[in-house]
Amino acid sequence: MKKTILLAGAAMMCVCLVVGQTNAQGARQSIEIVKVDVRDVAAGYRASKLIGSSVFNEANETIGKIDDLLVTRDGKGPYAVLSVGGFLGMGAHLVVVHYDSLKFADNKIVLPGASKVGLKALPAFEYSKE
Repeated sequence: MKKTILLAGAAMMCVCLVVGQTNAQGARQSIEIVKVDVRDVAAGYRASKLIGSSVFNEANETIGKIDDLLVTRDGKGPYAVLSVGGFLGMGAHLVVVHYDSLKFADNKIVLPGASKVGLKALPAFEYSKE
């Protein structure tokens, strides 16, 4: 009886593997592969480590924190969502800046030319409900 159950189970697994492979052979895809220097990437910053990090200006003043990193639906970006002002997440003003405008030096994230007042003057950002 046990042999029959084992044999039936093995047969089902083989059928699933064969069916899965035939479905995977659908339409051809055209993806351009770009060679990446993995050492450079590995030495970079992970989004999970950047989110929550303080952002400074050239005067070494804290002007906000990184709330999130975004890419538009058409792949443009990335953008950094900054939380400016507030206390413990309450009353914060969210704004968006180009990720490229952030500078990374001496284990700090700097937004050159920025101030809390200047960032609060930017249009408020709201996350999409979708």
